[in-house]
Amino acid sequence: MHRRTELGKMLIALGILVASSLLQSCHRELIFPTASGRPYEVLVVLEDKIWEAPAGRALFDILDTDVPGLPQSERSFRISHTEPKHFSQAMQIFRNIIQVNIDPTKFSQTRMRFMRNKYAMEQIYLTINTPNEESLREFCIQNRQEVVDFLTRTEMNRLIRRLEKKYSKVTMDLAWSVFNCKLYAPDELKSYKKGDHFFWTSNNTASGMENICMYSYEYEGPETFNKEYILHKRDSVMEKNLPGEKEGMFMQTDTLCTQIKPIVVHGRYAMEARGLWFMRNDGMGGPFVSHSRIDAETNRVVVVEGFVYAPEKMKRGLMRRLEGSLYTLQLPEEQYLMELETGVDEEKDEKKGNENQQNNSK
Repeated sequence: MHRRTELGKMLIALGILVASSLLQSCHRELIFPTASGRPYEVLVVLEDKIWEAPAGRALFDILDTDVPGLPQSERSFRISHTEPKHFSQAMQIFRNIIQVNIDPTKFSQTRMRFMRNKYAMEQIYLTINTPNEESLREFCIQNRQEVVDFLTRTEMNRLIRRLEKKYSKVTMDLAWSVFNCKLYAPDELKSYKKGDHFFWTSNNTASGMENICMYSYEYEGPETFNKEYILHKRDSVMEKNLPGEKEGMFMQTDTLCTQIKPIVVHGRYAMEARGLWFMRNDGMGGPFVSHSRIDAETNRVVVVEGFVYAPEKMKRGLMRRLEGSLYTLQLPEEQYLMELETGVDEEKDEKKGNENQQNNSK
């Protein structure tokens, strides 16, 4: 009887602890809103006179750059601006915020750091601290790509987290059955074609057609990762597996409008190709981006690619959605997804850290 009483007390205590944790979680969500705004929207908090001056224009020019690899000009980001005195509570829940602080008494050089969830969940708050306007202007000129990459990778990481929860089972099953890999693609990609060391999936819509394909070939040493070799392989695979409606129609790469560069995926070397494709003897075409990676277990190059056919609309959002999917490819030896490195130091919220310590000590 005594043992039953003790067990009952333990179960009651455990129930109270669980209920308390749930209440704390719910309370935080009620008082801490989710960030607002669309992907790739950025709010800059800076005085008007500086925003219109050379220093502010240098920051604006960073955000106003075009997305690479598209057939027409499309901005990398949607830009909003406000003065610090107008930075109201309603604006504080913006998803991406750049706060510029100019103070020669506090800062001797220009540096940027970021914080997660400062005013809202799923928020990124980038702070640029600088002693003066000229230092800010020079920093923007010298670190142009770093700022673009930070904001782009931040959005890619958000997308990857969403894809983990909702993805195309068709694409996942094909990646596993053909390559023993995992790949999280947008849920709408349900049409497919399967070939020899190849598959293609698509939403197969008349407007804004999104496609992902995956293929592999033998790794033959470092020369496998040069532009000529990669694009030659791409053209031969696409001609064989994705022919046009009539004989003599097949997909090819516009080599003059395509660039390759080394990147890091899951901490390992990879090669990115980004550019334009077209259908030989047909009027179809559009942008593509691919990652070429080495599967050490099979000594093969595994390529995953996203491409779009959407002549009637802007392509930035479609391509970025597919590009985010490429980063989710898990080769056989990779056990879990990794977020993209942002390249910027993260600043921890000391207040929240103290709250967590207090909760843990209770």
